[in-house]
Amino acid sequence: MSGHSAFGAARAAERPSQSNAAIPARLPEERAEVRAAAVQRHRVFLAVWYAINFLLIISMLAAMYSIVWEFSTRRYLKGFSDAIIPATAAPEEKIEAIVNWMARGPSRQTSGPDISSPDRDPTDTLNYNSLLRICGTATNAFINLADSGGLAARRLLLMGSNRMTKHVVAEVLIDGRWIIVDPAFRTIPRGSDGRLLTSHDLADPAIFSAAMRNVPGYQSDYTYDRTAHVRISRLRFVGLPLRKALDVLLPGWEDSTTMSLLLERSSLAAMVFALVLVFFLSLMRVLLRWYGEKRMGFHSIRIREQVRRACVAFLDTAS
Repeated sequence: MSGHSAFGAARAAERPSQSNAAIPARLPEERAEVRAAAVQRHRVFLAVWYAINFLLIISMLAAMYSIVWEFSTRRYLKGFSDAIIPATAAPEEKIEAIVNWMARGPSRQTSGPDISSPDRDPTDTLNYNSLLRICGTATNAFINLADSGGLAARRLLLMGSNRMTKHVVAEVLIDGRWIIVDPAFRTIPRGSDGRLLTSHDLADPAIFSAAMRNVPGYQSDYTYDRTAHVRISRLRFVGLPLRKALDVLLPGWEDSTTMSLLLERSSLAAMVFALVLVFFLSLMRVLLRWYGEKRMGFHSIRIREQVRRACVAFLDTAS
């Protein structure tokens, strides 16, 4: 017998005999408490398990719906752009074709959605004259058509000293330069030599004045000294941490054309959100299953096994 075992036996012999008599009286109560706690944990686990499965099913249905929505939107935009943009035209000619359609296209519906609320559905922004007169929704229409026409386009916010948006324009990538297009004013700024201008060019007051002085109704405070592609600060307390996280995880995310499309097309944003939600809930389900099997002895039939059994039952002609 080891020293530890002898010490334990000696301590056990020294315990008062009356304590042993009290143990049977307490054991049923302790066991009942343990069973009640186990049942409560089991109930909580099952509630979370069924909730995760329910939300996963809902998110899958939402993902399927949003995929169909995005597909139909792409088909709609493709047909729209094919009717406006010459397929073999150069990038500059494609831009001019879109701007000319917005300025002198066929008659459009004058009444439509409430223009005071944001509208990111191309089926609205392309068809209502009231929306094509607003810088945000006009840029939305331009970016969607440019993307369908094979152009890399993104939005650009002109900011005031208070970091509030004054005006929204578009940038299109041509020969390695992001040139400016102003869909709301149906204009493509050019320098005195006819060269297409970038936001860096227009940040020069002299170049800006020369390029915009002949644009009817253009406000002189729509300058390019402060610009941004995404104003995430409107999310308030979440905005700054989210920006920092995205800067670390996805460097250059703000300058990408994909981000502009997410902000300018409701169907694409809904599809991405639904797919991310499906992935997150699937991961939660896997982790929850692992915890249940390792810690609680919970076992459920896996989906692939359920599918296999269903197929076997369906194909079993003997029954």
